[in-house]
Amino acid sequence: MYKLLVRPLLFLFDPESVHHFTFKMIRFFSKIPLFPFVFRSLYQIKDPGLEREVFGLKFKNPVGLAAGFDKDAKLFNELHNFGFGFIEIGTLTPKAQIGNPKKRLFRLKSDSAIINRMGFNNEGVKDAVKRLKKNKRVLIGGNIGKNTDTLPENYTRDYLECFNALHPYVDYFVLNVSCPNVGSHAKLNDKEYLNELILAVQKANKTFQKQKPIVLKIAPDLNKNQLDEIIELVAETRLDGVIASNTSVSRKDLRMPKDQLDAIGNGGLSGQPIKDKSTEVIKYLSEKSNKAFPIIGVGGIHSAQDALEKLQAGASLVQIYTGFIYEGPKLIKDINKALL
Repeated sequence: MYKLLVRPLLFLFDPESVHHFTFKMIRFFSKIPLFPFVFRSLYQIKDPGLEREVFGLKFKNPVGLAAGFDKDAKLFNELHNFGFGFIEIGTLTPKAQIGNPKKRLFRLKSDSAIINRMGFNNEGVKDAVKRLKKNKRVLIGGNIGKNTDTLPENYTRDYLECFNALHPYVDYFVLNVSCPNVGSHAKLNDKEYLNELILAVQKANKTFQKQKPIVLKIAPDLNKNQLDEIIELVAETRLDGVIASNTSVSRKDLRMPKDQLDAIGNGGLSGQPIKDKSTEVIKYLSEKSNKAFPIIGVGGIHSAQDALEKLQAGASLVQIYTGFIYEGPKLIKDINKALL
């Protein structure tokens, strides 16, 4: 029903406006008695065979919602009813920021893809914390970054502010250092700085009674030398894992005509065109490191088979975002059924 009726209607309108409209509709129906039960009965699968233990955490199933969909932790309880095993919020920054100028979100229908240059628009970490206090036992990942106007010498301070504020309310952390839509990005790709950042966050982690897993989110456009550096970095810092991957800056082999792509301009590409690239990154990291650390696989998952490929390549868990928009909530159930 989603692909035949709902999606064609939603796709008639501006993507960002539709995103906010969809949020309102999910919230509205979730407040009506019995509707949450209906969502759960339609989409959730509870089976011990789906459970996974990763980072020392128990996941009810390995299918998560990637960061960017519920940036401000406004809908995680309701979205959980669609069958997700975990939900990643963010990217959150210390201060609220409006992000890049609109229009900044674009559908590539012929490619089953999205280009975005949102620029970490969010209401700030303190606002998210207020809502996370109402968590009904949903396993939550906290994706954190820096404010756009933060000076390079203060990047680590921004990450630490978010980390300390979120620590009691999330189950694992993601250091987002690979988003192509924020300014002053070069320093975040420097191995020496990444080492400094990870160690600083790990030091802060030790000040809490219960330490939380910390993972690094990387780009799909890294070459083998850069991936080798990531493997070395994880080993040197004893980081808990990696998310592979973020959006891509590549425009290779897209069906959309070049003039239309040029009109859209810069931004991160997600969806089916980055599926193979993301899977190759997962496979390389897993094989080259001899499966030394867990990997969350994300990028171009639009079917159960796409998810299985990520897991077979070496991912311990998977996340969806663009596939959720194009395929609807049935995708989560399809993946879990295929796993069983």
